[in-house]
Amino acid sequence: MPAYALFLRAVNVGGTGKLPMADLRQMLSDIGCTHITTYIASGNAVCHFDGSGEALRSKLETALKSYAGKPVGCFVLTQPELDTLITAQPFEGAGNQILCLLLDHTPTTLTPKNQTDEALQIGPDCVFIHYPNGMSRSRLALPEHALGTARNLNTLVKMQTLLTKI
Repeated sequence: MPAYALFLRAVNVGGTGKLPMADLRQMLSDIGCTHITTYIASGNAVCHFDGSGEALRSKLETALKSYAGKPVGCFVLTQPELDTLITAQPFEGAGNQILCLLLDHTPTTLTPKNQTDEALQIGPDCVFIHYPNGMSRSRLALPEHALGTARNLNTLVKMQTLLTKI
């Protein structure tokens, strides 16, 4: 049975999108997932699912919409896809200074606003962003952010490790 890493959009961030991880685990179980593990409270999970990543995404997004009363985006990656993403990350620096904005497609151009010392690089269905002075002081605005969900490199590596353990 294939293993998948799941990254939910706008869950438990800034007081919006409340979703206890116990509820997410139950939801995943209800749609046929097994060996479910969640990681931190921001909508990250790994699981086995007897079907394609697109089928898992569709079922989970339907369940999330029923739960939340509104659409909740979900990004589903296989182990090889996550490995490729981490390998493609082009920046040197601490894992918490490197962000990966997951998207449904690979953008052809970017239109950042308020960019100062941040570096941006288009990757496979994502944008990598390096914040050399940390994210908290940055005023970078990237319109593409509204279309995806972001995780720092540390989280991606942890999810990669969890995938190998289920």
